[in-house]
Amino acid sequence: MISAQTDAPYLYDRSGNRYDVAGPDWRGVDGSPLMLSPVTGPAPDRIDTAERSLWRYQPSIPVDPRHRISLGEGFTPMPALDWRGHRIHFKLEWFNPTSSFKDRGVSVMMSHLRSLGAARVLEDSSGNGGTSVAAYSAAAGISAKILVPQSTSPAKVMQSRAFGAQIELVEGTRDAVGDEAIRQSERIPYASHNWHPLFLQGVKTIAYEMWETFGHAAPDTIVLVAGAGSLVLGCDIAFTELLAAGMIDRRPRLLVGQPEHWATIADTVNGRDLADRAARTPTIAEGASIAHPVRLPEVVAAVRRSNGGAVAVTETEIRSAVRELAARGLYAEPTSAVAAAALNHYLATGVIAARETTVVILTGSGLKSAL
Repeated sequence: MISAQTDAPYLYDRSGNRYDVAGPDWRGVDGSPLMLSPVTGPAPDRIDTAERSLWRYQPSIPVDPRHRISLGEGFTPMPALDWRGHRIHFKLEWFNPTSSFKDRGVSVMMSHLRSLGAARVLEDSSGNGGTSVAAYSAAAGISAKILVPQSTSPAKVMQSRAFGAQIELVEGTRDAVGDEAIRQSERIPYASHNWHPLFLQGVKTIAYEMWETFGHAAPDTIVLVAGAGSLVLGCDIAFTELLAAGMIDRRPRLLVGQPEHWATIADTVNGRDLADRAARTPTIAEGASIAHPVRLPEVVAAVRRSNGGAVAVTETEIRSAVRELAARGLYAEPTSAVAAAALNHYLATGVIAARETTVVILTGSGLKSAL
C-alpha cells in the first residue's frame, strides 16, 4: 500500500486503501477489487489520428508506451441500421484481433504486466477473455495458463490453444472457475479481466470512440450486455473523464441486458431480493453466465449514475435476437445478442425514443459460439 498523500495515479480498494500502480496488486487487502484513480480524459487535439487503434488515446491510458502490446485492437466500425423503425448504431467489436471486445482491456492489461516484468500469467474465462489473454501473451512472449469451464465452446478453447496457451478445463460453473483461479494465483501472476484494474482502462476506449465518432459528443443511450459488467464500468469511467474534462455536458444512459437466469446485476438495479432468484440453468449466452460479479456494487452504481436501467431477457428472446441481427448481416454470438434482445425490450416499452442517438455494443462474433 501507499500513503494517501500522493498526487500520482494510484489504485484504491473499497476501504480507501491506496496502492502503487506499478505494484503487483490485483485486489485490495480488504478482498475487494481495485480501481484506478481518475485520469485526464482525451481532448480532440490530444488524439493521435494517425493511429488506427485504441492507442490513439495514449495520453489517457496509464501505461508506459515503451511496453505497449498491440495487435491493432479498437477503432471498430459503428454502422447505423434501421431496427424496428428506429435508426440504431451498432458497435461491431468482432473487428478486434480475436473477435471480441476483450482485446481492448487485455491489450492495456498485458502491456502493464509486461512493464512489471511478468514472464507468466494466469487467466480464468468462459472463452473470449482467455482467448484474448492467450493471443496477447503470445505477442508479448509471455507464457499463459487459461482456466475455462468444461462447457466452454470448443471454438474458443481451440483458439486459445492455437496461441500456445496451457488450457485447464474446470468442472462446474463460471464462478467455480474464478474461485480456482484465485487459488492458483498464489503461484502464478493473475491477469484476470474481471479483477485487474488496468483491464478497465482498455475497455473505456470503446466510449472514447463513440464520442469521437459523434463529433466529440456523447450518444443519448448505450445498450449493452453485462456478465461481470466490465463494459458498463468502462463506459462509466470514460464518460466520467470526458465530463470532468468538459468534453461532454451529460452522461449517456446505460441500458443493460442479462440472461434471465444470470441477471444478478439487473436484479440488484431493480431492487429484487437475490434470495428469491430461481435456480440458475445453463444459457446460450455463456459469456454472461456470472452469478456473482466481483464488481457488482460499482456496476450497479454506474448504471444508476447514468439514469439507466437493466433487464433480464429470456433464452427465446436471445435466439430471436441472433436471427434478427443475422437478417441484417450481423453475425453475433448469443452473448452479444443479449444486447439486441434488451434493445427490443427498451424500444417496445418506450424507454428509447425515436429521436435519440442509440448505440448497441455487439461484443463478439457468431463464429465463436454459433447457434
